[in-house]
Amino acid sequence: MVNLYNRNTIYVVGHGKTSSDNAITAQYKIFFIGFVIDTKTDKIIDLGSSTTVSVTSDFIKSMFIGKTFNGYNQEISKEISKRYFGSSQKAIITAYKDAIKKYENIKTKHY
Repeated sequence: MVNLYNRNTIYVVGHGKTSSDNAITAQYKIFFIGFVIDTKTDKIIDLGSSTTVSVTSDFIKSMFIGKTFNGYNQEISKEISKRYFGSSQKAIITAYKDAIKKYENIKTKHY
């Protein structure tokens, strides 16, 4: 197995609720985004999300990869609101905010 992530990276998951009629809810019960973050630069280097369509996952990646993950960035939420018009829009923003809180706690405790 090839190691894609160096020792400076960590994995943080954020959660958000989707509506009861959303396919994500039927398959996963909740929406989540798993972020791979470089703790030296706070950059998002990779992510995965609980989507049911691969293009959705790729599109979500395009809005986050390369962005800085230190503190809530309202510009990211605005970009999601302007560009993503799937039924999981609010869940993406909520998952992002949840992951930011977790990351801040991790950085305080371990880095």
